[in-house]
Amino acid sequence: MRIALFQPDIAGNLGTILRLAACWGVGVDVIEPAGFPWSDRALARAGMDYAAVADVVRHADWAAFRATVTGRLVLATTAGATPLYDAAFRGDDVLLFGSEGAGVPAQVHAAADLRVRVPMRAGFRSLNVAVACGIVLGEALRQAGAWADRD
Repeated sequence: MRIALFQPDIAGNLGTILRLAACWGVGVDVIEPAGFPWSDRALARAGMDYAAVADVVRHADWAAFRATVTGRLVLATTAGATPLYDAAFRGDDVLLFGSEGAGVPAQVHAAADLRVRVPMRAGFRSLNVAVACGIVLGEALRQAGAWADRD
């Protein structure tokens, strides 16, 4: 299982996701361009020393990323058709999250094999992308049986 971030806007969110990925042993694909310099202090501060050990692959653009995807592409979206807890995840899933400001364009949305949304109370638009990533990744790993070998 991997996390993919489409053109992230906020360095601190990427840093938080890198820390999460390092702690849970999940790779991260960053689809550029990003809305900040890779060396941004907020990225380092949020990722702490964990970001340095995260398995990160940077892709120049959507086409470069798509050429590497071998698993099923699962998009987390507020426009998702499947509530998170009704979705069935697999170990080869690539969990895709859009940029904080714009989400993903229509062609990226259409390319997803599965679209999921995190349930929220009525009247709320969205969660922070790092929070949503933690929720989706936790459920996906649970379903894939990844927690069996962790303490």
